[in-house]
Amino acid sequence: MLRLEVKPYTLDFKFSARTSRGEMMNRKVWFIKLMDENGNSGIGEIAPIHRLSPEDVEEVPEILGKIQKEVANKETPQTEEEVYEVVDQLVPITIPSVRFGLEMALLDLINGGQKQIFSKDFPSIKIPINGLVWMGDKDFMRQQIEEKLEAGFRCIKLKVGALDFDTELNIIRSLREVSDDLIIRLDANGAFQTNEVLFKLKELSRFNIHSIEQPIMPMQPEAMELVCNRSEIPIALDEELIGINGSRNRVDLIQELKPHYLVLKPTLHGGFASVKEWIDLAEIHGIEWWVTSYLESNLGLNAIAQFASLYPQNEEFHGLGTGGLYHNNIQSPIIIDRGFFTYAKSSVWGDVDF
Repeated sequence: MLRLEVKPYTLDFKFSARTSRGEMMNRKVWFIKLMDENGNSGIGEIAPIHRLSPEDVEEVPEILGKIQKEVANKETPQTEEEVYEVVDQLVPITIPSVRFGLEMALLDLINGGQKQIFSKDFPSIKIPINGLVWMGDKDFMRQQIEEKLEAGFRCIKLKVGALDFDTELNIIRSLREVSDDLIIRLDANGAFQTNEVLFKLKELSRFNIHSIEQPIMPMQPEAMELVCNRSEIPIALDEELIGINGSRNRVDLIQELKPHYLVLKPTLHGGFASVKEWIDLAEIHGIEWWVTSYLESNLGLNAIAQFASLYPQNEEFHGLGTGGLYHNNIQSPIIIDRGFFTYAKSSVWGDVDF
């Protein structure tokens, strides 16, 4: 028998977090604790983003209320596969953030409740990551770039699409002038219009761009197929993957659009089991991929990093450098060291007061 407790929490950004979809000063998350009859517990995080996630953020408390009643009739799973079976029974795939949170809590529970979601050797994890540069005025973006370069990042990811295009070109030009070897990724969050996207991608391609995420809005399959086929910059799909559930639908998307990369976010794309399926399909079709956070707290970030560490053969830079975004993040041993996600020798975690 299992018992579920819920703790609402508001994470406060250190700055106005801006994308082409708008600005955020804070965000709601829900921490959950699952306990078995012996008093053992595991903690998960549910972190949808308003207007970006498929689920309605305001409906999460009601969803969790239903799960509190249903989970009381469930036996504690014993394996990772059984965890995914239990979550399948409790939460539809159309509510990905709740699935992620429940998977995380149950995996933590069955692994001893010590934040060891996948790896008992997680303190030794060292994962290459990109340095994220947020949208803002050109001075703010240049400041961030300088900070990331000084911190030793070899891969820089810039959010684009909020400033005028010439300003963004100048910022990217100055970044490329720093080094020919620097890996530059872009993320448009669907900001480019279909009648201008190929022109903009051609202009951007002069700066040896590694990839660009979601250059146009999703759900435009003919336009996206054309972009993937004709772009001089490799295309990475992100928002395009939202709501594409079932192996057949996922294979159809991959075969139709033929993207160069997939950007996988467990909170957004259906949890760990769902992302595992995306990875399997991507590798079958010769598509590269990387995992990123969805601006979770350090608790969720820890779980996602451990998941990424299950694939040591993947040499892509993951998107796991978001732990320093908040004034009031949960204390953790996570550190970013010269462009790598790793852990301090001490394993001190802050408590979540349920």
